[in-house]
Amino acid sequence: MKTILDADAGGLPRRKFLAGLTALGAGALLPGCQTPGAGTGGGKPFRIDVHHHFVPDAYVAAMKANKIRPVAWTVQGSLEEMDKSGIATAMISPSPPGITFGDQAFRRRLARDINEAGAKMVSDRPARFRLLATLPFADIDDSLAEIAYACDTLKADGISLMTSYGGKYLGDPSHWPILEELNRRKAVVYTHPTTPACCGGIQPFVSINAIEGPVDTTRTMVSLMFQGGAAKFPDIRWIFSHSGGVTPFLLSRYQREEVERDRKSVLPNGLMHELRKFYYDTAQGHHEGALKALLAIIPVSQVLYGTDYPFWDGIKVSTDLAKGGLSAADLMAIDRGNALRLFPTLKA
Repeated sequence: MKTILDADAGGLPRRKFLAGLTALGAGALLPGCQTPGAGTGGGKPFRIDVHHHFVPDAYVAAMKANKIRPVAWTVQGSLEEMDKSGIATAMISPSPPGITFGDQAFRRRLARDINEAGAKMVSDRPARFRLLATLPFADIDDSLAEIAYACDTLKADGISLMTSYGGKYLGDPSHWPILEELNRRKAVVYTHPTTPACCGGIQPFVSINAIEGPVDTTRTMVSLMFQGGAAKFPDIRWIFSHSGGVTPFLLSRYQREEVERDRKSVLPNGLMHELRKFYYDTAQGHHEGALKALLAIIPVSQVLYGTDYPFWDGIKVSTDLAKGGLSAADLMAIDRGNALRLFPTLKA
């Protein structure tokens, strides 16, 4: 079994792989950690899946070494799911638990190995896959170095982060040097929930993802808004998984918090301004009731198609979206148009 120390980028020697990226002529960096490249074209399949996991060999080896069971995944399985569900392009990010285990040297190497494996998938099939690179969060120097490498060398289209690291959420001021750099680059930052430090075993009779996953998404959104990070770094384009977790159902409480505790210093433009700037994917938040709750507080322009593959499939998502009473134009915006606006290099 490969270890993260000797895993390469999908079987190519690392030096040869990086030279190949240069030869591809990935182009000059665009704002948002994006690169020019082949588009999806105007035919079928047409959807853009912003919530699509990949599990490369180095990541599998790292999880097994730490007694974490990886989810079954292959590149071919992703392609078959995409063809079945009408997905033209998948924005790939590592599956949970993300880089939340091991010492910092281990995390630094693992982030590099995962990102190079993802970049190899993109270079092999640029119309089908694009990379949301991971970081060895929350070490500041290591994270800044990997942002530069992922965006400038690997030409990633964005960054993927877990919602919390060691009990600290993304809006914690200790993370602000990293957020400052992401803001400077106008980066798209996709977030995915992880098992929170507080609550992993509270209700062992259900999966941790049934409750604590979506709640952790909401916790990190609250952290960004009420600790001031969302307003301080306004050029980061945030994507929150699973239709924003439980945020729509707790909105009245947050509005009360904003008013009664006078939170103008951290929310100078108001709570709703920030919520309506964020993006939200449909993965496991596509039930008609959940989607209606989300669309009651944010415009359809902020909703992105997401499947959560390999934990879910696109047919289920699309079927529920079709039941939601949306117009054909709104469905197309969710399926494709909104993502094209966020990731303009996907255009043909």
